Amino acid sequence: MIMLSGNIFHNSGLWPAGSIESIILQRMQQDMRVYPFQSVNELRFELEMRKNIILSARAMSQGRSQFVPFSKSYCNPRYWQLTHMGGFRLKPGVRPSVAIEDIFKNSSSYGFECATAIMIIFYHAVLKTIGRNLFDRYFANLYLYSWVEDQDLGLRTYYTYHFIPGDVVYFENPEFHPETPWWRGESAVVLENGTFFGHGVGIGTAEQMIEHLNKARAPWSTIPPFLRNSVLRPSFKHLYRIAMQRQGSAVYKKHPIVIHHNESSISYERHLFHLKNASSQIPFFSPIY
Repeated sequence: MIMLSGNIFHNSGLWPAGSIESIILQRMQQDMRVYPFQSVNELRFELEMRKNIILSARAMSQGRSQFVPFSKSYCNPRYWQLTHMGGFRLKPGVRPSVAIEDIFKNSSSYGFECATAIMIIFYHAVLKTIGRNLFDRYFANLYLYSWVEDQDLGLRTYYTYHFIPGDVVYFENPEFHPETPWWRGESAVVLENGTFFGHGVGIGTAEQMIEHLNKARAPWSTIPPFLRNSVLRPSFKHLYRIAMQRQGSAVYKKHPIVIHHNESSISYERHLFHLKNASSQIPFFSPIY
């Protein structure tokens, strides 16, 4: 259900039937969860952002970047420094918008695992939605490694089986083969036609995603892969507030906290587990590089 300024919103033809926006809108209206908006512009922003997540996922699927574990990650050295743990750190003096766009323009120069792929898709979608200048101001200290995030992305998990196009879901392989630990699961973008995109698997139905993970089960496995009842979303409302900023100087923020767990293809929830575990063990919890 969509609430606009306290009233139930009904699509009045603002978006053409069959468009990605109208499909997203329909799925939101069918949800028991309430999606509140203060204005049509705020609603329009979320629809645009979700559409750009979908388009960025499709662009990645059409590129030549490779799915590889952290130990084999690679990137374009013109824009990124490859860390010894397989992360990509933005080089000094490089505009973050240019570096993110290069992953799509020169995709053959990149190899990364699926959690990192989702973060790249999110950043690319934000860039396309808010523009270069704002993106460069707010996302100046990018570090791409698993689910490490800039605080302004505002990722959050919601528990539901009602997926909205532009959501990110997780296909879990609870008893993966020890020789292929990178197939412990697959993070995937929900597309507008009922399919999913996961880096390393491509575009397919839920059944096809699960079948792919089935091939990487341990011989003794008794629990098959499954689609978890949760979705991952950026903070559309916070990003909308950023988009409303037209002027201002650079934004200075602390570097994100990084835990180099070396576990490819983990869920966002497991990433949070690593952060929580580290915070209880490291005095004066601080960034780790």
